Amino acid sequence: MDVTRARLGLAVLMLPTLLVAMDVTALLLALPRLSADLGADGVQQLWISDSYGLMVAGLVITMGTLGDRIGRRRLLLTGAAAFAVLSVVAAFAVDPLMLIVARALLGVAGATLAPSTLALITNMFRDGRQRGQAIAVWATCQFAGGALGPVLAGFLLQHFWWGSVFLAAVPAMAVLLIAGPFLLPEFRSEAAGRPDPAGVGLSLVAVLLVLYGVKQLPVEDAPLVPALALLVGAAVGYAFVRRQLGQQRPLLDLRLLRSRPFTAVLVSLVLAGVAMAGTGLLVTQYLQSVLGHSPVASAVLFAPMGLGVAVGTTAAPWLARRMDDTTAIAGGLACSALGGLLLVAADDGQGSLPLVMSGITVLALGTGPLFALGTGLVLGSVPPERAGSAASMSETGNYFGGSLGFALLGTVAAAVYRARAGGSDSLAGAVEAARHLPAEQGAELLRGARAAFTAGLHVNGLIAAALFAGLAVLTLAMRSAKRPAPEEPLPNYQAARP
Repeated sequence: MDVTRARLGLAVLMLPTLLVAMDVTALLLALPRLSADLGADGVQQLWISDSYGLMVAGLVITMGTLGDRIGRRRLLLTGAAAFAVLSVVAAFAVDPLMLIVARALLGVAGATLAPSTLALITNMFRDGRQRGQAIAVWATCQFAGGALGPVLAGFLLQHFWWGSVFLAAVPAMAVLLIAGPFLLPEFRSEAAGRPDPAGVGLSLVAVLLVLYGVKQLPVEDAPLVPALALLVGAAVGYAFVRRQLGQQRPLLDLRLLRSRPFTAVLVSLVLAGVAMAGTGLLVTQYLQSVLGHSPVASAVLFAPMGLGVAVGTTAAPWLARRMDDTTAIAGGLACSALGGLLLVAADDGQGSLPLVMSGITVLALGTGPLFALGTGLVLGSVPPERAGSAASMSETGNYFGGSLGFALLGTVAAAVYRARAGGSDSLAGAVEAARHLPAEQGAELLRGARAAFTAGLHVNGLIAAALFAGLAVLTLAMRSAKRPAPEEPLPNYQAARP
């Protein structure tokens, strides 16, 4: 494939990457208005916000291998068409149930896009340096989309109704459907995992139950159901692993985990996701409830976190030309640890805003080499016909890390808050209670609640710094591992021309 066509194809592949990331975060600002219009209760709001991400996480494994089998371009274009149609359905939903179903189906379509784009990049750019640059562009779009999602949503909600947040994806998907057949090659392999309905069912059930348990355990008053979901999900996951290890051509090739660099990168992606998600959760609440900024202003102030990752991933190929990958990744993670420590120095006054923004920017900037070069190491460690499976493992690690971060670090912050705030259960509850108290008592309650929440932010910063520092050490410990040579097509590999 010539370089010019490959670069134009990369530009087309960035459209679904950007839009899927934006679709995850844009709903955060639209949820209050659409909930009011549709009459959604608290449980329905939870499913409206979570059904998309749960289905993406549950099906990305299946879709990665399916693309290897039936053709990555075919799967990508099918998913893009479904995503456009379902975005229109979601935009014009007339009740909460219709929107929940549309969001879940959008998750099914979204699960086809990420592994397909990554796998196609691997096949389009066979030169290691060019592939690394392409993956850096992919990672930049993914994280820039997550950062820009709330900003775009704020602009659209200021001028249009909440359905416009969903319709924003339609033009981009239309461009992909028109240009994709001309610019993107088709790749498939008979060596990919064969259709395995039982394996698909086991993987979906395991991922959904575990993610549900992780998300709900910290917020449920009676934790029996989430705990049971975790136990059952773990048991189903064990059955899935046993099934995959017993097959010659499994749905998910878990034998890849025998490679120490491959496993180290996956662990790093998961734990970096934990630190990033936990930090993002607390900082967005800090900006709104402690410093008192509006949701739109908070989205703009929070954007440097996503943009920091984008800059870091963009700079990763430049760093890789001047040092080996492990040194670049470890150096970036050490930078992220410093960003976590900056958050520890913040207080509950407006003067801390520059410090917090600097902290999240530095923290995010340092993760760029991990997301760009680490993803490249994962994909470069497998032959081309297994790129979809490897990409799905990388994406699943990201989703698990994010879910764990929200749950675990959110729980830690809540425990710190309750210990420091005394009778208040949450900062939002304290803000509501202060409205019904005399001015002096209300101000005193808010001062204590904001100080308690800021203490939780300090603990989160320390945990994030410790995680990133530990990952930097882990990465350096893998320095002696030999990086796989650039792969060559295996005999049973097929490149189907468009």
